[in-house]
Amino acid sequence: MASRSRERDAMPFVIRGLSPAPFLPLFALDDAALAARNIRRIAADADRGFPCRVSLRDAQHGETVLLLHHLHHEVAGPYRASGPIYVREAAMSSGAAEYRDALPPSFPRRLLSLRAYDAGGDMRDADVVDGADAMPHLQRLLGLPGVAYLHVHNARPGCYACRVDPA
Repeated sequence: MASRSRERDAMPFVIRGLSPAPFLPLFALDDAALAARNIRRIAADADRGFPCRVSLRDAQHGETVLLLHHLHHEVAGPYRASGPIYVREAAMSSGAAEYRDALPPSFPRRLLSLRAYDAGGDMRDADVVDGADAMPHLQRLLGLPGVAYLHVHNARPGCYACRVDPA
């Protein structure tokens, strides 16, 4: 009975990948044009290590990805943040990934940094968790007073993974 009560009281959430729209035209550029924008076209050399921020899945060996700079926390203030992301060419034909009350397949294999922000973009709390155990930590952070959304980062390289919003 206690586990049913916990499930019922769990904070519903949605995890969304980035929209493919701003990245789609980049795949049509040649390598020189990409380099002029500080973007690299890469063929994934492993089935892990190239997490796409649109599909929220790792690129598979041989897939084409772009490595580019992305402003992922566009707020006025000290927590404005950007960094490198991968985007899979194969993800351009579908919309942004969406997971409701579920974790993307790339989470369980990673150490994650969870960052909780208020509506003004200021950090309220943070945690580092094993991706396989992220669910209760996401729900705990979303349930804190004043928290409007979370950002998830891959903790070891520190790069942005996705945003989590209350559902």
